[in-house]
This record gives sequence, C-alpha cells and structure tokens, in this order.
Amino acid sequence: MGSSVAGPDCCGGFGNVDFRQVARWEQRTRKLSKVFRSPYLACYSLGAAILLLNVLRSHCFTQAMLSQPKMESLDNPTAYRVGLALLGIGSTFVLSSFFALGFTGTFLGDYFGILMEARVTTFPFNILDNPMYWGSTANYLGWAIMHASPTGLLLTVVVALIYMVAIQYEEPFTAQIYQQKASSSRKRS
Repeated sequence: MGSSVAGPDCCGGFGNVDFRQVARWEQRTRKLSKVFRSPYLACYSLGAAILLLNVLRSHCFTQAMLSQPKMESLDNPTAYRVGLALLGIGSTFVLSSFFALGFTGTFLGDYFGILMEARVTTFPFNILDNPMYWGSTANYLGWAIMHASPTGLLLTVVVALIYMVAIQYEEPFTAQIYQQKASSSRKRS
C-alpha cells in the first residue's frame, strides 16, 4: 500500500482519541477555559478544530480511495445503491445526533462542565448507542462501496476501530458525570 493509504490516519484517524485526551486535561485543569475566559469559547474552539480535522480526514480518505484500484465485484449499480443507502442512513444518524446534542453536546462540552439537563435518550439514541460514531462509520462504508474501493473498505474498518477505542473512553465518563449531576440534584432537593 502506498503512502496515500496511510494519509487518513495522518489526517486525524486518532483525532477522536487525542481530542478526548485534550478534553480530559481540560476537565482536570480548566486551562483552556481560562485561556479563552469561557468554557463555551474553549469548547467551541476545540469543536472547530475537530470539525476542520474531520474535513481533512474525509478528504484524505477520498483521495486514498480514488488513488487505488477499484474492486470489480462492487463496481455495479446495485452496490452503488447500497452505498448510497448507507450514506443516507449514516447521515441521518450523524445529523439527528448533532441536533439532539447541540454543538457543545457533540463536541465534548461535558468535559468543559457544559452539561445537558439529562442524558439524551430520544432519537437516534433510542435506536443505538453512539449513533454519531456509527453513523459516521456508515458514511465511510457507503462512500467506499459507492466508489467500489477496497482501500475505502479497509480504511472504514480503521475508522470503526478508532471509534470503538473512543467509546471506551467516553461511555464511562458520560455515565459518571450524569450520575454525579443526578446525585447533586437529589441532594439539593
């Protein structure tokens, strides 16, 4: 595999894990909030960096796919439609997650002390856990199938594995902070 296949990892493949480490550092020290003089501005700034690197990762993913040979068995109208359907489902999960969580809920606001009233359990969170991660994975898979790209399929597996690592960090933390919030609310009542 050429250097173009390694590109997506260099373009932020581990970004989800790295940003989570930055967010955990912020939670312990509140240094970004102090620098930006606001937890909201700090969260928006980190969110903007995450968005930009995700755009770069998607670009690198696409370039890696297009620079490699196609898989003949996927280069047909049926496979293309399956890829398009996956892209539609994935986009639905990603966008509905964003609308349910808002910007700060999507981009690690809980690490900045910006909490929602309660953990979100409406669509799409009532369908599956971590719908933004799995929707994004479906987007990459759909894109790979639409382009009949074995490289895209391999990179989709890498993205999914990275999301699974991120979930291992995120789930216990999210459960803990909302449990703490509920406990402190009961104590005040």
